[in-house]
Amino acid sequence: MTDEWQALKDEMKEAAQSLGIDAIGVASSDPFVTLKQRLIRHRELGYESGFEEQDIEKRTNPSLIFDRPQSIIAIAVAYPSKLIDPPKSEPGARRGIMSRSAWGEDYHKILRDRLARLEQWLRERVPNVRVESMVDTGELSDRAVAERAGLGWSAKNCSIISPELGSWIYLGEMITNLPLPPDEPVTEGCGSCTKCIDACPTGAIVAPGQLNAQRCISYVTQTKGMVTDEFMRKIGNRLYGCDTCQIVCPVNRGKNWTNQPELQPDNELAKPLLIPLLTMGNKEFKERYGHTSSAWRGRKPIQRNAVIALGNFKEASAVPDLIRVLHDDPRPVLRGTAAWSLGRIGGEAAAKALEQASMRERDEEAIASIEAAIGAIRERERA
Repeated sequence: MTDEWQALKDEMKEAAQSLGIDAIGVASSDPFVTLKQRLIRHRELGYESGFEEQDIEKRTNPSLIFDRPQSIIAIAVAYPSKLIDPPKSEPGARRGIMSRSAWGEDYHKILRDRLARLEQWLRERVPNVRVESMVDTGELSDRAVAERAGLGWSAKNCSIISPELGSWIYLGEMITNLPLPPDEPVTEGCGSCTKCIDACPTGAIVAPGQLNAQRCISYVTQTKGMVTDEFMRKIGNRLYGCDTCQIVCPVNRGKNWTNQPELQPDNELAKPLLIPLLTMGNKEFKERYGHTSSAWRGRKPIQRNAVIALGNFKEASAVPDLIRVLHDDPRPVLRGTAAWSLGRIGGEAAAKALEQASMRERDEEAIASIEAAIGAIRERERA
């Protein structure tokens, strides 16, 4: 019987490309004992983002979410890493950047589609197959499953790196009642390379393979509240996510995957002009970005990050637009962030607007930001 299941697995891997999948591996359904200890320690250190499944038992024991699991099929879908003829960001027309995971169609939708295709393929061959598919927001750790299934190794930047595809891959998995033979884990690794650790803007990679999500720029760009001065400066012009640790990875050099049509970027969405984002309403935001993975937190974080980016660019032409945000935006976080940016840009108009705002602002966080911005401008004037 083992030969039959091996034959099915071989046939499944051969069918991968026709199903829109770039790599398939099979993992055992045993509990992830080592991962469990790591997650417990991660929580104790306060390194969680808060976005992950909170039940560590479910994250590490497939039998708690699937009756008598026999194997887990892991899939990888490769995505692009380069924009073709990207628009320039220049004075008077500054642009932000979306991380590559937000280019093209929402990868959750794409992965669910590929897993559905795979399920149908399996069902045609094994009519009584039972499956439970998940992508990113499921209980299991996509990366832990992918590593066990031999799709790649767990890198120092916490990504899974495929020897063939690099780390520009989306991951998903399917728990099954099929006793498919497991694949061998990849034996390659990062060796002595520490480029990702050295390049991380905030030192969020606290040790090889250990991430403090609270300090990760990708996480910070997705939060909704005020951002500290330290992180605002580090965000640069990032509107959603951060790719630094993958960009510097030597394994990714020259890798740009264009075989998935739905994942190809629209340059104007991937690298949009910043000032128009400030006045974008909910309807327009949903029309432009609703199909991408960046939309899940709504427009507020992206608009806040656009305000931050203009401050980091010290874009003087944006002062009137930032003043409008400071005076008129109903959201205190946006007003406080606009104050920070105006303080970074400086100038008479910014200083006057901040003084006016300080007399009528009622939100404590926004007040503190306005006062700090006024102080920053005055300090530069004295210098």
